[in-house]
Amino acid sequence: MRAHLWQTLRKRTGPDGGILAPVESEMLYSRCMKVVPISLLSVAWFSFLLPPAAAQSVVSDAPDFSGMYSFQKEGEFMQITLEDKGAVSGFISRYGDSETDKGTFLDQFIKSGTSKGKQVSFTTESVHRVSYTFEGAFDRGPGKKPEEEGYYVLRGTLTKTVSTSDPKNATAQSSQVEFRSFPRDAASPR
Repeated sequence: MRAHLWQTLRKRTGPDGGILAPVESEMLYSRCMKVVPISLLSVAWFSFLLPPAAAQSVVSDAPDFSGMYSFQKEGEFMQITLEDKGAVSGFISRYGDSETDKGTFLDQFIKSGTSKGKQVSFTTESVHRVSYTFEGAFDRGPGKKPEEEGYYVLRGTLTKTVSTSDPKNATAQSSQVEFRSFPRDAASPR
């Protein structure tokens, strides 16, 4: 009996080496054995209530039209980024064509834009009193692979607005345009 009592006390030592009272150690063991199964059951139950991860994220088969496209003149380009919820961002890099900035490379950022499916429209900020508005759509171009120029094209109406010191005298010139996508890096994600 004494040996059994000694073994029982040796098994019931605390973290500091002190002996735990039999009641304390049994309570600790008993609480853990109740909490652990309840926790596991709760996690399992709630995991069945949540929809699968694949159902939570909408997988879109729509192509990603975001990228660099040609602009009006050789050497000019624009970067179009189609963001979540139909927002459009990016910029146009073009050569200045007024007397004061002729030949200077200018960047005009998109200040507002929307997209829905293939349709896109945007307006740039004014730089040296010139701004652009575009309305059109993306389409497949003559390129056979994304790594080729013109895999996508952006067709539509580009309006160039030139303002003067008097806003009433602004001139707007519209034209039908087609901008070709630049080749994409083969290693870049789509």
